[in-house]
Amino acid sequence: MHPEQTISAPTGGRSGGDKAARRAVTVFPVLVLAAGALGLAAPGVFEGWGTGVPYLLGVVMFCMGLTMTPLDFQGVVKRPWAVALGLVAHYVIMPGLGWLIAHALNLSPQLAAGVILVGCAPSGTASNVVTYLARADVALSVSVATVSTVLAPLVTPPLTLLLAGEYLPVDAGSMVTDILKTVLLPVLAGLVVRLLFGRYVDRVLGALPWLSALTIAAIVAIVVAGSAAAIKSAAALVFLAVFLHNGLGLALGYGAGKLARLGQPASRAMAFEVGMQNSGLAASLATAHFSPLAALPSAVFSVWHNVSGALVAAWMARTRKSPDGQRPSSASGA
Repeated sequence: MHPEQTISAPTGGRSGGDKAARRAVTVFPVLVLAAGALGLAAPGVFEGWGTGVPYLLGVVMFCMGLTMTPLDFQGVVKRPWAVALGLVAHYVIMPGLGWLIAHALNLSPQLAAGVILVGCAPSGTASNVVTYLARADVALSVSVATVSTVLAPLVTPPLTLLLAGEYLPVDAGSMVTDILKTVLLPVLAGLVVRLLFGRYVDRVLGALPWLSALTIAAIVAIVVAGSAAAIKSAAALVFLAVFLHNGLGLALGYGAGKLARLGQPASRAMAFEVGMQNSGLAASLATAHFSPLAALPSAVFSVWHNVSGALVAAWMARTRKSPDGQRPSSASGA
């Protein structure tokens, strides 16, 4: 989930919300790219920081929880079929694509496991903002992203074991515990704080996207620094894998919505919910359970899916005006 998600629903008209969303979608990839360059140029600066990645991710997920309200779950009750389809498409298409791409490109075991792990991660909630920019179905996007995050401890570990187990040993039980500690518990804690101290939290909502952005940038710098020696030889192959993974995910997600006859706005939301991943979680799990090199696909994905998402959203917005004037949820993530 990504920090641009923390943008509150605009209250001063759609143009103000668009400006805030575009600013975050533009600044965040640049910041992450700069952090990756720093990690590559000066890896010694981040030596020994790898153990801090789960805690940094916990900060991001807590920020996400702070921006959530019970209203984010209403869409599940209103349209259970559409949300269920989004969840199935996300957790079938992206893991399957990760496995196929790893085989097709003959990736090394570490990189293959990393690509598959990205595919098995829950939806990246930056999808909410790009769905908004695309004039698509934001309510569906919020529901799928929220539920996929809640279900991650039950779904991500067994999928990773099933698909990546042929490359590297996978301790699914330990992975469940890590996801609970670094994702679900911080999100729930943030939600509880928002419910109890909402009027105080509202005063700092504007600062949360930038706190999340800086934290994600730190994660990327640490991950890149940990595998700096291998990046020069593997960078082109990893980017190709990420480009295919993200691009095919966007296309197949849109196609799933069209096949199910969900309508144009919902199909566009499905594209982003399937094609955009919680790469921060994938990076954390890869670092903890595999190696820094296995976390490299997550770091690259973290930058690229924001760039591609923003470009696709801009193209979609030019071909159709907003059907209902929806605004993005106040969520944050990696």
